[in-house]
Parts: sequence; structure tokens; C-alpha cells
Amino acid sequence: MSPQPNRPSAPILCYVTQRSSLRPGAPSPAAEALLEKIAATIAAGVNWIQLREKDLSARDGAALTRAALMCASKHASNSGGARILLNDRLDVALAEKAAGVHLGERSLPVQNARKLVNQYRAGENPPFLVGVSCHSLHAAQAAAASGADYVFFGPIFATPSKAAFGSPQGLERLAEVCEAVSIPVLAIGGITLGNAASCLAAGAAGLAAIRLFQDAADLPGIIRSLHAMPTG
Repeated sequence: MSPQPNRPSAPILCYVTQRSSLRPGAPSPAAEALLEKIAATIAAGVNWIQLREKDLSARDGAALTRAALMCASKHASNSGGARILLNDRLDVALAEKAAGVHLGERSLPVQNARKLVNQYRAGENPPFLVGVSCHSLHAAQAAAASGADYVFFGPIFATPSKAAFGSPQGLERLAEVCEAVSIPVLAIGGITLGNAASCLAAGAAGLAAIRLFQDAADLPGIIRSLHAMPTG
């Protein structure tokens, strides 16, 4: 398989947050626990953090974004450190100067998001990212044609958090998507240290996951191992 033009030399690693699973059974999801996990994940070397806390109000989402950006700033290196992406809330992402927005297939259309980004965040380096979750080859091609910077494709393997999106897509379909679009494709859904290399061999430019990062006993070790894996 020939490499995509925008494929990075090392995998892009994205921690997708889910604070409700950090302290199961607690009276309410713990924001403090989430911030601790975000800080630890950034310090360990993850590339992106997608804040996927859909139940938060705009005000609380903005506060979480500011706190995550502060964590990223503390661990910033010459490469800029981890990039903070917001799930769905383009308004909050723009207002709080996050690094990007991650849209669902039924969210604001990519074209509309791109117009707003060009209006308020044009000319930035690195550029503001617009990504999309996709669950079919057609959706991935449409996202790329509409101006998305990257797509998440999955679920690749069975996982409780993605059960609503149907049966696992599998590695063969992942390879089809990676071959069909020129923007980075991140595999998501049931990603583990044991199957990550197969996703990258299929053409994925990176990996996105909740449990892989959130439940890791040796987070720095896992991230080092993943970053050492070759892409496609």
C-alpha cells in the first residue's frame, strides 16, 4: 500500500476522554479525576486529547478546555505539545483557542465549520483542525472532499463505547478507507496494544482510544511502544 501524502512518520495518538468511566458508581462524574488523567496522558507523550464530554454545558466545557490547555502548555515542547480538540462544540473551541474541533457525522457540516474557522482562526500555525467521525467509506470520502483535516474511522474492533455504531468494521475496511482518502485516518474502536500494529499496517495514520489510555497501568510505556510502531 502506498503511503498517504499526509501520513506522519510516527502514529498520531489521540486520547478520547470519558470521565464517567473514571470512577464508576460515584454520585457524579469526577472532573478532578479527568484533569489528572489528561495531565498524565499529556505528560506521557500523547499527541491529541479529544474532550468528549457531551453532557457538559458550554460554560463547563469551556472551563474544562481552559484547564486542559493549561496542562498542555506545561508540557509543551519544541513540537508544540499535545493538541486539545473539542467534540462537537466549535463555538467553545474557537472561543477558548483550542487546537481543533471533532465533529460527528450528524454534527455541523464540515463546510460550515471550515467557513467559521477561516473567519476566526485563519493563518494559524499549526492550523486549527477540523476532524470527523466516520463509519463508512462514503462518509470518509465525503468528509475529505468537504475539507476535513482528518477522520476517525471505526469501530475497527468490538468495544462497548462504539456498540451503537454497529458491528466492527474490521481491518480490511479500514485499509479501503485509508487507500481512498488523502487525509490522515485514525483507527478507533477496541484498540489495544496487541492490535494497534495491525491498524497501522492497514494504513491508519494514528490511533484514537478511550480505555487504551485511560485504563493503562503503565501509560508512558504504552505510549512509547505505540510511537515506535511504523505507520503503513
